[in-house]
Amino acid sequence: MGFVAAIRLVLVERYSTFTGRASREEFWWFVLFVLLVSIAANVIDAAFGSPVLQLVVSLALLVPWIAVVVRRLHDADRSGWWGLLLLLPVIGLIALIVIGLKPGTAGENRFGPAPRPAPAG
Repeated sequence: MGFVAAIRLVLVERYSTFTGRASREEFWWFVLFVLLVSIAANVIDAAFGSPVLQLVVSLALLVPWIAVVVRRLHDADRSGWWGLLLLLPVIGLIALIVIGLKPGTAGENRFGPAPRPAPAG
């Protein structure tokens, strides 16, 4: 799965889907997208001296961000409630990074079939 396919999958097809599973590629491409968009919004906000664009970007990406985290946790056969680890400043972030890097369970698990590969693009 390529960058564009992953972003299209998260933002268009599964914007607010909290069921099912997300592949590592889908998750990490979306993390990169959020990082790049946030950096661009911060640069533009710094040029204008107002945090409005970053606020709009953060609110627009909040739902798909939570959804893809939950689906990635499902792929690791963990409940979406594990996402609350992000409330723990450093340890929670490290734990979710480790979970995000590990391969998902092979085949079907209690959250559904393995993520289908999307066409590259």
